[in-house]
Amino acid sequence: MSFRTGPRNLLTDVAGLRVGNAEDPRIKTGVTVVVCDEPAVAGYQILGGAPGTRDTDLLEPHNSVETINALVLSGGSAFGLDSATGVQAALREQGIGFEVRGIRIPLVPTAILFDLQNGGDKDWGRYPPYRELGFAAVQNAGLDFEIGTAGAGVGALTAGLKGGLGSASTVLPNGVTVAALAGVNPTGSVTVGRTRHFWASPWEIGTEFGGLGLPSPIPDDARNVSLKFRDQEQAGANTTIAVIATDAVLTKAAAKRLAIAAHDGFARAIWPAHTPVDGDLVFGLATGKSGIELDAHAAIDLYAVAGSTMARAIARGVRAATRAGDDLFPPWSERRA
Repeated sequence: MSFRTGPRNLLTDVAGLRVGNAEDPRIKTGVTVVVCDEPAVAGYQILGGAPGTRDTDLLEPHNSVETINALVLSGGSAFGLDSATGVQAALREQGIGFEVRGIRIPLVPTAILFDLQNGGDKDWGRYPPYRELGFAAVQNAGLDFEIGTAGAGVGALTAGLKGGLGSASTVLPNGVTVAALAGVNPTGSVTVGRTRHFWASPWEIGTEFGGLGLPSPIPDDARNVSLKFRDQEQAGANTTIAVIATDAVLTKAAAKRLAIAAHDGFARAIWPAHTPVDGDLVFGLATGKSGIELDAHAAIDLYAVAGSTMARAIARGVRAATRAGDDLFPPWSERRA
């Protein structure tokens, strides 16, 4: 079975979604928001040992809220959770939210990654900038957006390379679109040993992250466990946070299953993944815009492609990262091995 990317190879190839970024280059941090044009079904799955979240419990299938208005990926560790306040403010001004007795409450589950030790100036004063960044990200939301050193990926790092914000999409033969968005900031490595080859290479479509394939032979150091900061394995000091979305019609339980399946993409693209010091999380999101309800066979295809699309998004985020002042690690483009 052959697959192709959507027209943008971005999360916004899923109809009904817009993405906005906002950054503070001095601090080396940022926020990315996924805005749903109409309330969408969502779920989530955490497999890392050190997550940071806001309003995720409402996504569990047994809880009563059926749909959400936006999702937020933010830098800043626990400070970044304040980004949701800015996103809520922007959506409320637009009349968007869950209505309770005439009051609009925007529902915006949020996840954060740790980018507090990346060379940026964290002396931001009394209050961190995340509320304002969240508000600005909603204002910037559209169908086209930057990846790499953008949004939640501005301050991201991997083992030996800059991380970044990545995105990718896949169109299944039945017309359903699956797309991923990832803030790539793991303790592990996305490349094979010290080479330029991505672990995600077997799932690459075309030359979207260099077309290098896997190295042959596989280098001896590929089996080494390379960590971002070998002497600083602090809980929560890393994390890859992501969204996997589709225009298929899904229940909340199926959206959670989609998030679970997308975690396979972490394991395919990052070595190691899901460690005790990562807060690895995936949101699953279904707009239902295709109107297609999946039978058992089509559902297997959907969940399989969720993993491969996520792996591609992770690699694309790292490949697109660019050099900035005071970087601790170089971007992938400067690696020559």
